[in-house]
Amino acid sequence: MGEISIKINIADRVYPLKVNMEEEEIIRRAAKLINDRIKEYQENYAVRDKQDLLSMCVLHYATSALKADKKVTSDDSEITEKVYHLDHILTDFFSKQ
Repeated sequence: MGEISIKINIADRVYPLKVNMEEEEIIRRAAKLINDRIKEYQENYAVRDKQDLLSMCVLHYATSALKADKKVTSDDSEITEKVYHLDHILTDFFSKQ
């Protein structure tokens, strides 16, 4: 699929982008998440500066990404250990036959 031109509004600023058609929905949803988070911070904290709000938003999503990455790594390790254990059981079983 080809590229299309879209405009994304984040923190009351418009950003023109060229994106692949299949990524448009994800990018629009991401912008909405960012704007919703900024609005939440504006309502709950005495912060009005857009730069501070964007920094808080970036920290939130970077932390979430790192937690998700750590969980995937941990899950991968557990799965690898279980597969190794299963392989050992099967090897023992078939070597006794």
